[in-house]
Formats: sequence, C-alpha cells, structure tokens
Amino acid sequence: MESKEVGGYKLGKLIIEGKTKQVYDVSSNPDECVLLSKDRITAGDGVKAHDLAGKAAISTKTTSKVFELLNEVGIKTAFVKQISEKALLSKKCDMIPIEWVTRRLATGSFLKRLPGVPEGYRFYPPKHETFYKDDANHDPQWSVEQIISAKFKYNDVLIGPTEVDIMTRTSILVFEVLEKFWASNNCVLVDMKIEFGVDKNGNILVADVIDSDSWRLWPAGDKRLMVDKQVYRNLTTVTNSDLDTVKKNFEWVANQIDFSKQLLPNHLVVILMGSPSDKEHCEKIENHCSSFGLHTAMRVTSAHKGTEETLNIVRYYESLGMKIVFIAVAGRSNGLGPVVSGNSAYPVINCPPLNSNNVDKDIWSSLNVPSGLGCSTVVYPETAALTAAQMLGLENYIIWGRIKSKQLDNYISLTRCDKSLAGEKSSV
Repeated sequence: MESKEVGGYKLGKLIIEGKTKQVYDVSSNPDECVLLSKDRITAGDGVKAHDLAGKAAISTKTTSKVFELLNEVGIKTAFVKQISEKALLSKKCDMIPIEWVTRRLATGSFLKRLPGVPEGYRFYPPKHETFYKDDANHDPQWSVEQIISAKFKYNDVLIGPTEVDIMTRTSILVFEVLEKFWASNNCVLVDMKIEFGVDKNGNILVADVIDSDSWRLWPAGDKRLMVDKQVYRNLTTVTNSDLDTVKKNFEWVANQIDFSKQLLPNHLVVILMGSPSDKEHCEKIENHCSSFGLHTAMRVTSAHKGTEETLNIVRYYESLGMKIVFIAVAGRSNGLGPVVSGNSAYPVINCPPLNSNNVDKDIWSSLNVPSGLGCSTVVYPETAALTAAQMLGLENYIIWGRIKSKQLDNYISLTRCDKSLAGEKSSV
C-alpha cells in the first residue's frame, strides 16, 4: 500500500489516534511528526460527538497562529509549521499525560468542585491546576505530589519537582501571553489547558494543539458572548443550526488571531552617544535591544558642544509618530541625558560608558540632575536595553512576552546548574 502524503511530507506509521486528530511519523525525518486534524467535535470525554465539516481546517489554522505567537516570544514549543489546510509539522515528543490548566476567572468545573466561590472570581496570580489524562475516569484532578509520585519518565527525563515547576511556570506564561493578546482584541481569556512533551534531547516543550477546544473566551468579558467549545458543551440537543453556530464562532476566533501589527516598526530606541569613542558601548546596548526585538537607531551628538543639533535630532525622532525611548551614552560630565530629558516628553535612560579611573564621577554626573528632569540612570548595556524593553512592553505584548520568556529561561538555566551541582542529571 502506497504511503499517504500530506503537504509534501510522506507519512509513516500512525503513532496515535485521538478523538479529533491523528499523529503520524514522517518518513524523511524520525525526529518530526505530522498532526492531522479531523472534522470532529467532542465533549464529555467523547460521550458527545459530532462531525463538523471544516473544523479540522479551522483548528489547524488556530493552532498554527497560536504557536507562531508563542515561538515569536521565545517560549519553547514542538510546533514547526503548518504544512496543509488540516496538518501541522511538529517535533516528535513523548507526551506527558497531564493537562495543565490556568484560570483567570472562576467558572465551569472549578465552581462545581469548590462551591461558595462566585462565578467570575478573579485569580491573581492566575490559578493553576493539573489533571491526569484518563477519559474512563473523567480526567481526575491531580496534585503536584501525585505527578511527582507517578515517576513519569520520557526520553530519559524523570518528571520530578523541578520539571513540574518548570511546566507550571511555562503554563502560566503561555496563558499570560495569550491573555494579553486577547485583551488587545477586547476579549477575556477566562481559562485554558495545554500539554507538554519531551523531545529526544530531553527538552520539555509545549506540544499538541491549542485551539478553541483549549480555552474559554468571552468577548468584552461577557459570558453570554462566549465563542469557545463551551457553546457546544452546553447544548442539550444538537441541530445542524447549532453546529453551524459553533463553526462560525470557531472561524471568528481563528480570524482574530493576528499579531503582525505588534511586529511592525512602530517603536524606536534611539541611542545617542556623546562621542564616537562610545560606539563600542552603544553597540552592546544595540545587541541587547535586538534580543528583545527592539528597533534601534544610533546617533552621535554632544549636548555641550552642539546643543542645537542635539535638539534637532530629538525633534526629528519625535516627529516620526512612533513610541520613542532615548538612551544617552555620555561619560565624564553627562549633559546629554539631562538636556534631552529637559526638552522631550519621551523617556530617557542614561547609560554612561564607565571608565575604571573615573567611575564615581561618571555615574554622579548622570545621577545628580536638576529638578524637573526624569531621566533614569543604569550602568550596564543589558540593563539599558531591558529598561527600554520594559517601557515599550507596556503596550506591546510581543516585547512583554520576550522579557518574561527570558526570565523563564534564566530560571531554567539556574535550575540546571543547581541540579548539576547537586549531582542530579540535568533534564531541562
């Protein structure tokens, strides 16, 4: 029998088949697999199920866009790319049989399990729960202790306290990134579930799919306007008209997921150096800015020797109609940052290039500014870039997500070092 081909990829053996998708080996690459969605919608652990023409394409489109967003901010996922209308290419993982649920508002099963909590109760930080994937027993809730005690091991990675903690932190970050995205579309992400897998190198990755089966989504924060699978769950009888409504909701969600505007050059970090000799210091700032996806420009100007030209440069960037952050690089007697701050409403960050023979004076000239000036002072290029990213991240969830993703990576790196020192085999 001839092998099936999808999106230019020849499928190998069927690895697993679920209620709404099939997962196949890729003949040309043993480290990848193809997730092929079905035109099928289910609820109640498969007790309620209907064919829904077009759902496979909608779910694939939604999942692809969601994972592209997560990859863009630096969260480690198994997703590679969409290869056809109904199929995704993914890194092959051994899946951990746990659903990781994050909630912002109390609703649904949470209210049934914990009566007395009013619907809409807001969790801060988000509430996190875990459920063991077992349809026969309706996916029972598991504690952290139960997960650790199960001693799951995949691709030589033992799922212990550290791994559970990493997945918990990652789950919350995934939720918060998507929450900020949906907030920008006037929708409230109420709760969501994700899954993790372990690839052949022992990396823990966000895997499987994330689509309208995975979350509750309330436009304008109004439960009556829900556009997720809960609409289907709530149906006591299911007509063709009902299924058409569900499909239209799913299509609306898929079409809303567009983060391209956040990638447009609508911001600029302008690095002003007081002397060409400061270029190396400025290039370090620029490199760190690039790691957050920040757009930059570098200029040479002296506030002492060319005040008028300095202000002309400032006025030029103010005229662009973009979100601007100025980083002033000037040592000795720093007039650059204070002059810019005193003549612009945009934020100014001083980052003097320190001379070991004159450290105290270099810093003091940036700190001791006249009243009415709001420029801040940092010492290291990375700190200057991070401060600029935090400012711009207030209105850009991609930049915000990159900051949070780097913080998570720092935590994972420290954890690996700690486990190594403790004599344990690193597994993340």
